[in-house]
Amino acid sequence: MNPDGEARFSEFVAARQQALLRTAYLLTSDRHSAEDLVQISLAKAYLAWDRLRDPRAVEAYVRKIMVNEHTSWWRRAWRRNERSTDTLPESPTADDPTGFENRDAMWVLVQTLPPRQRAAVVLRYYEDLTEVETARVLGCSVGTVKSQTSRALASLRARLAEPGLSAKGGAA
Repeated sequence: MNPDGEARFSEFVAARQQALLRTAYLLTSDRHSAEDLVQISLAKAYLAWDRLRDPRAVEAYVRKIMVNEHTSWWRRAWRRNERSTDTLPESPTADDPTGFENRDAMWVLVQTLPPRQRAAVVLRYYEDLTEVETARVLGCSVGTVKSQTSRALASLRARLAEPGLSAKGGAA
C-alpha cells in the first residue's frame, strides 16, 4: 500500500474504531470477541484498501466484513460450544469501552435471535441504518431485510408477552 493509502486507512481506523467496536459488540455480546471481530475485519479491509474506490462505502464494506465473519464464527460448532473466561458467568466489566455494561431486558432477548435476524435488528435499530444500507451490508435484498426484521420483531414481541417475564427482563 502506498503512503497515502496507509494514512487514509489510519485516519479511518482512528475515526471509526469505536463505532465498529460497538457494532461488533452488538453482534457478539462479548467485549473480547468484539475486539477480535473488529481486528480481523480491519485486517481484511487493509488488504483490500487500494481496491476501494468510493471512500463513502468504506465503512459499509468493513461492516459487511464484520457480519460475514461473525456468521462464519457462528457456523463453527466449536466457537458456539466453548468460551474461555476467567470467571463465570460472562458479563461486561466496569471498564467496558462499549458502554453497555447495563444491558436491558430487550438486549437479552435480542441475543436469542438467529444470526441473520439478529444482524438485521442490530444494523437497523442499534446502528440506525436504512433498509437499503442494511441490505447492502448483509448482501441481500431489501425484501429479505424487511422479512428478517419482521420475524425478529414478532419473536421479540412474543417473548416479551410470555408469562413470567417482568418489565425488567427477569423472571417474575
